[in-house]
Amino acid sequence: MSSPALADAPRVATDIAPVHSLVSQVMDGVGTPDLIIPPAASPHGYAMRPSEARALSGADLVVWVGPALTPWMEEPLEALAPNATHLTLMDADGMTFLPFRGGEAFSVDHSHDHGHGHDHGHVEEHEAADPHIWLDPMNGAQMLTAIAHALAELDPDNAARYRQNAEAGRAQLAALTAEIDVQLAPAKDRPFIVFHDAFHYFEARFEIEAKAAVSTGDAAKPGAGRVASLRKQVDKVGVVCAFAEPQMDTGILATVIENQSTKIAILDPIGVDQPLGPDLYPELLRALATGMANCLRP
Repeated sequence: MSSPALADAPRVATDIAPVHSLVSQVMDGVGTPDLIIPPAASPHGYAMRPSEARALSGADLVVWVGPALTPWMEEPLEALAPNATHLTLMDADGMTFLPFRGGEAFSVDHSHDHGHGHDHGHVEEHEAADPHIWLDPMNGAQMLTAIAHALAELDPDNAARYRQNAEAGRAQLAALTAEIDVQLAPAKDRPFIVFHDAFHYFEARFEIEAKAAVSTGDAAKPGAGRVASLRKQVDKVGVVCAFAEPQMDTGILATVIENQSTKIAILDPIGVDQPLGPDLYPELLRALATGMANCLRP
């Protein structure tokens, strides 16, 4: 039987598992949000099931990264949840934005200082920014604040609880960021490539940036020219690791690193193998750090 607090909690729909986790942290002890896009599905293109459409249409609050990540979601959001509050996390205060990186080899822009205690660089027009914003834990902390504020507006009776939960989540992320800094220190300056440019925020936060991406976009397969160029790059810089993602065909990666001592490892940017709930987001960041550290260690 539901407690009165749970029965009275705002109905919240979230787009992806990491956002669901952050909202779950803030709502802990009050209610549980719904998830629209299952972790195993690509957020860049997805057809909602009837149960997910119902969750969206019944929501008092919809929390999503924004149209840069899920362009297909704009229309159902307006059609199914026109009266709900829409919290677009890319519009939240205090967010750090980074550009997509292009070319066969990335050039790291050191004018954007991601060291601790400094102001972060940003993309002026954040609508054109890389939308994988949750992979910077400091962005995660800003999201917790924005989520708590939106929930407190909708549900003043539980406002103190939401703010307290968000504060605890921010403290947890600060400690985790320090822990990951130490864990990844030996891997700095160890060259690696990624399948697609999904991890820029995590890399930049911990000053451990990829040399290149195999794919030019989330669904794009590289042409023969790009593969040939990447093979030269791998050989030239002595790439230690090539990182793929879950459910991804690693065949092209294998071609790029053929006849090299480069290892292939899996990094999960969305939490495919993590149980849904408040722990998914910190565990996702921890798993990324461990995967990188294990593959890149000297």
